[in-house]
Amino acid sequence: MKNRYIPIFLLTLAALLAAVQHLAAQQPTTQPAPAPAAQQPAALPDATQAQQDQNKQYTIEKTVDEVNLIFTVTDKHGAFIPNLRQSDFALLDDGKAPERVTSFTQQVNLPLRVGVVIDASTSIRSRFQFEQQAANEFLLNILKSKRDKAFVMGFDVTPNVTADWTNNIDALETGVNRLRPGGGTALFDAVYTACRDKLLDASRGLEPVRRAMVLVSDGDDNQSRAYLDDAIKMCQRSETIVYAVSTNWTPSRGKGDAVLQKITEATGGRTFFPPSVEEVSASFASIEQELRSQYELTYKPADFKPDGAFRTIYLFANDRRYQVRARKGYFARKE
Repeated sequence: MKNRYIPIFLLTLAALLAAVQHLAAQQPTTQPAPAPAAQQPAALPDATQAQQDQNKQYTIEKTVDEVNLIFTVTDKHGAFIPNLRQSDFALLDDGKAPERVTSFTQQVNLPLRVGVVIDASTSIRSRFQFEQQAANEFLLNILKSKRDKAFVMGFDVTPNVTADWTNNIDALETGVNRLRPGGGTALFDAVYTACRDKLLDASRGLEPVRRAMVLVSDGDDNQSRAYLDDAIKMCQRSETIVYAVSTNWTPSRGKGDAVLQKITEATGGRTFFPPSVEEVSASFASIEQELRSQYELTYKPADFKPDGAFRTIYLFANDRRYQVRARKGYFARKE
């Protein structure tokens, strides 16, 4: 009688061993990943492959700190460079290569949050009407989707929101037309306030958005309580790209133009210098084109610390014929 159960026992044992071997074959051999070399930016790894490799492992998911970086790539003539891949770029965050790139896309389709901030001081009275017309045309063209929104702020001694967040073109045009020039110029206060009170709030929703400010001014400031660095830091905290249209029509670049360039370069934007007031519309059209021709990169920084400190970003194209415009850094969250 005992011999009748031996084949069954052997079959069961063989099945058990086969199952163990199958599970063992699925378990990856874990080895510590080599730490990225400090100060040596390398070509970014392919995010898709990284995601596939991660899915092969049995891990417990948890919330991580990620940085969302939107940037523009142009040639030396300012023409946009499309169809670049993730491996065409190198990145340093706080002096180190990122731990992992989670996404890379071209032609960003995130909803827009655009603040149009117009200098309404006495110094630009003679050309103010042209600026209003160009701003209205820009708003008409930039709001392509119902998810896009904009606001209008004018400033002289104090900033004044004349149209709050909306995608209603008539309401925005009314806000632009309500502006009247007069008084001193508190440029830094206006930029600081627009980012703190409007654009910073735009980043707190459930849906990711792309934040930009279009600043129309000659760059001169004679009334602000905030300093230039205060304004730039608030732009960086709100992750806002600033584009400036200079209203200085003289051939020489002045102190105000240098101020505008400092703000735009720190935030990944650009300053336009139209040669005449009639060319302001062309500058607005270039800003619209750039906002629709950008790349988006999301990554997890290496050695991230939630200490509220400023972390620098250094992003460049491996092909040095191309120029990359991105914000110079960000403030880490603070626990």
